[in-house]
Amino acid sequence: MLVSHESPIDILDRSKVYNDYDYALVHLFETHPEYYNFFKRSLAEGREVLLDNSIFELGKSFDPKAYAKYIEELKPTFFIVPDVLEDSYATMSSYHKFTLNYPDLPGYRIGVVQGKTYAEIVDCYNYMSEHADYIAISFDYSWYDVVALGSYKLERFCNGRPYLIKRLIDDGIWNYNKPHHLLGCSLAREFGYYKRDNIPGIRSCDTSNPIVAALKGKRYMAGFGLKSKPATLLADLIDHEVNEDEMEDILYNTKEFKIIYLVVSLYIASHPSPGSFSRK
Repeated sequence: MLVSHESPIDILDRSKVYNDYDYALVHLFETHPEYYNFFKRSLAEGREVLLDNSIFELGKSFDPKAYAKYIEELKPTFFIVPDVLEDSYATMSSYHKFTLNYPDLPGYRIGVVQGKTYAEIVDCYNYMSEHADYIAISFDYSWYDVVALGSYKLERFCNGRPYLIKRLIDDGIWNYNKPHHLLGCSLAREFGYYKRDNIPGIRSCDTSNPIVAALKGKRYMAGFGLKSKPATLLADLIDHEVNEDEMEDILYNTKEFKIIYLVVSLYIASHPSPGSFSRK
């Protein structure tokens, strides 16, 4: 699994040490030309760049016309087609409209699965499975909070996505021929389950979790991560000037994150399969 941790502009060049590819938030292109230029250089160096429509930061997808223009200019390796939070039908409609209006944009199209119920999620998944180059699954569907086990919300989100993926596999819905991207995370230990259970088809993920935690003075516990998640968005820290102590914590957290998804820790090994992380 390839991993990218969004980082402040101050350390974008140094982020290549811990990032397997580079993850861009399109809305920051408008206010930070140096941010845009970093990704342009990365592509020229042969690195992969994934361009996000910034829905998590803005609450809705970036303006489609302006987004298409940035895709044409940047020519990212991948781009996330505009979606609508937790609305399966509107997301499928948005995907259809955007790809119809802009059929020749450079880069692989990533379709995000959305929905409020399992049936809606499955409908959207099947649509993206047929039409998109890559399928993206988010960390924070409200459905997880309803069906997944956990003593608090972040833990239910942590258990919810592995449970969803396992259920898609068990129900014969998972597309083994399409690469999948995991959007964000609640708790880092989630990623250990995919390694332990040999879940196929997960190519990449993105999360600023270890970066924001470090900038808030929090270090990961070995093989586990954190029990909580800082509420601050990385986009709100994009101008933060990182000092050496913070950089040391960033390098530590990103190393521990990598260990979590590459090595099955004692904690992960001793916990049940995601398939049992359900109240139903």
